[in-house]
Amino acid sequence: MKTHEPGTGQYGSTESGERAVAVSAEGLPGWLDPVFRAAQTVRPQQLSRFLPPESGAGRQSAVLVLFGEGARGPELLLMERAGSLRSHPGQPSFPGGSLDPEDGDQATTGPLRAALREAEEETGLDSRGVQIFGVLPRLYIPVSSFVVTPVLGWWHTPSPVGVVDPGETARVFTVPVADLTDPANRATAVHPSGHRGPAFLVESALVWGFTAGVIDRILHFAGWERPWDRAKQVPLDWRA
Repeated sequence: MKTHEPGTGQYGSTESGERAVAVSAEGLPGWLDPVFRAAQTVRPQQLSRFLPPESGAGRQSAVLVLFGEGARGPELLLMERAGSLRSHPGQPSFPGGSLDPEDGDQATTGPLRAALREAEEETGLDSRGVQIFGVLPRLYIPVSSFVVTPVLGWWHTPSPVGVVDPGETARVFTVPVADLTDPANRATAVHPSGHRGPAFLVESALVWGFTAGVIDRILHFAGWERPWDRAKQVPLDWRA
């Protein structure tokens, strides 16, 4: 496994005080090369059948798909929504949220800043230890009208993370990629509405919906996916 020193010069400040961000593959560990290459070539329709409206409508948002390296090798950072929330209570997700005006241009660096800012606010992450190495095509979540940009990050200098607001988040945790690729942990989630999609049973959590869909496609296009039983189903209830 090859590793390099993390790239420098990614963060700084502009004359207006706005934090500068950039996408850089410099210094990525070798195991992330397949993810980086996939991000360069994957097309929106290869990730989801739900794509942003051509009219430009939708709530612009971003999520941080953060890869780190833990005791069991490569891992992803996730958080679990509080059980008291009206929308998707208890559902695991990537850190993220809507773009704010101060994030800047939604067509360029705005999603990068939003993904880092939201991760800081939700998990206490020190974003100075994160290198953005890729951006996936924007996707759409019809039920909430969110247009979501998945931002890929390398956690080269880990920092303590945890629940910042218990009213919003139940827990913050990491999942080894080895568990995500284990066929025993994979299933198809079936919503009462009839919608079906990939799911992962990891870290005492059921990861499904948008988050599971992005993970599923990353594993596939990075060449990490292992054959799994797609007939194995996990039913969801109407609150999901």
